Amino acid sequence: MLHRKTDILIVGAGLTGLTLAYYLRQLKVSVTITEARSRIGGRIHTKQNKNQAPIDLGATWFTKEHSEFFSLLKSLELDVFEQHYGPTAIYEPNKANPAQIVRLPPNSSASYRIANGTETVIQTLAKTLDNHQIITNCAIKKIQKQEGYISVISNNYEFECKRVISTLPPFLLLKTIAIEPALPSELIEIMQNTHTWMHDSIKVGFTFKSPFWKGDKTSGTIYSNASPLQEFYDHSSSGGTLHALAGFMDNSFYEYTKDERQEMALNQLQSYYGNQVLDFLSYEELIWKDEAYTTTSYNEFIMPQQNNGHPLYQNSYLDNRFFIAGTETSPYASGKMEGAVRSAQHIFKQLKRLL
Repeated sequence: MLHRKTDILIVGAGLTGLTLAYYLRQLKVSVTITEARSRIGGRIHTKQNKNQAPIDLGATWFTKEHSEFFSLLKSLELDVFEQHYGPTAIYEPNKANPAQIVRLPPNSSASYRIANGTETVIQTLAKTLDNHQIITNCAIKKIQKQEGYISVISNNYEFECKRVISTLPPFLLLKTIAIEPALPSELIEIMQNTHTWMHDSIKVGFTFKSPFWKGDKTSGTIYSNASPLQEFYDHSSSGGTLHALAGFMDNSFYEYTKDERQEMALNQLQSYYGNQVLDFLSYEELIWKDEAYTTTSYNEFIMPQQNNGHPLYQNSYLDNRFFIAGTETSPYASGKMEGAVRSAQHIFKQLKRLL
């Protein structure tokens, strides 16, 4: 067991954790981030294949209303570009009616993506920290308040720290980390019934040599109530030189194999675009239900957004030594990247006041 002292320990190297560490550079404190996965980023994950468009398999889109996330990107000098939807969409209302081209209503609020994939913000934030500050493959098992400090234990490490911030989804935190003394019962009740963003999503994408969906009488925007791919969009690179389609698959196809999901997705796209879809370069997918460090099984159905941004998540616990952060805890834009950034800002303000 390795022992390590740090002023502040952040559990989770996703957008909230890395953004908080980025802000904490303003204070004279030592900061360590633990990440259970072998990769950083949490629910931001971009698949990069050589000479192909990057495929975002997690968080992807944001709008101008997400002002704090935009400000973060600006401070990191990252480029953004507008999502291409086009004037029309392929719409499949049900099995009884064939897919049709429909005109999209005017959109007063454009959506944006990050050049080179959303994971660029993760890697850029990580580069602002020292290499030793992020420890991967380090799943926390126990958080225990001691006399004058907090003990945090994983399989390989025991950390002694002054403050601990969990950025895990609250439900996952409750189910996977033992906390002593126990958190207030009213908080535990809320955590047990807090929806985890992306917990049952399936994101898939295909890369292609050419954007055939940008031709006449077709579209790269797909909405279907009847086929496996429910929402699909143009996912070409910012420069428009590398091409892809990506989006969400109906989560009821979770039980199928990757090859079966790929075949069903291709059959659907083939019905829209013809045989040219069969010349795809790569197929990528991420089944978020299988991500043990993002979600775990609910005991019962939880409504989307349920208890996200709850007032109890705005408080500190264990005598101002333990904080719960993450996009689900943000009162504004919970479940979005904006919510993750605002949560980091909220915790930073609390820590700055305490320190």
